[in-house]
Amino acid sequence: MKTIKLVSFVLIACCITAVSFAQKNKTETLKVSGECGMCKSKIEKAAKSAGASYAVWDVESKMLTVKYKSKSTNTAKIQEAIAGTGYDTPDFKTTDEAYNNLHACCKYERVKDTKKECCKDGKCTMEGHDGKDCCQKDSKCTMEGHDGKDCCKKDGAAKMDCCKDGKCTMEGHSGKDCCKKS
Repeated sequence: MKTIKLVSFVLIACCITAVSFAQKNKTETLKVSGECGMCKSKIEKAAKSAGASYAVWDVESKMLTVKYKSKSTNTAKIQEAIAGTGYDTPDFKTTDEAYNNLHACCKYERVKDTKKECCKDGKCTMEGHDGKDCCQKDSKCTMEGHDGKDCCKKDGAAKMDCCKDGKCTMEGHSGKDCCKKS
């Protein structure tokens, strides 16, 4: 009987250990805009407040290395927290207000967003696209069958090689009316 209890206890302990290690520890590196040691402190603090167990930002390379448990957070949450403090990340741009509140030595050169007018919040506003996520930063369409063609409008005029007589000729669009001016 003692042997069964001992074996059961060992098995339960092994299961608990396995479950605790099942949470994947992830390490990722991403570019974060900033300029100085004050930025370093704010960026690292924001990353840790979003769930990173480890966060080190290199002033020279502008690279942030974070470690976190995938069950408790992710890079999107970490980047969003950093952007909230005034620093641009690959997936989240800070607001003008947050950027303007940075100390003078922390102000970095901001990269302008090059999305076309038909792209809003990463969604295409063109008629027929139904808000699909077809806009990338370089304004190339990512919709299936578009093969990265420049099909987003520019200055209110349709600028697409996939349009003929106001109808889309791309495979999968079945001539949908997505080429019209809005």
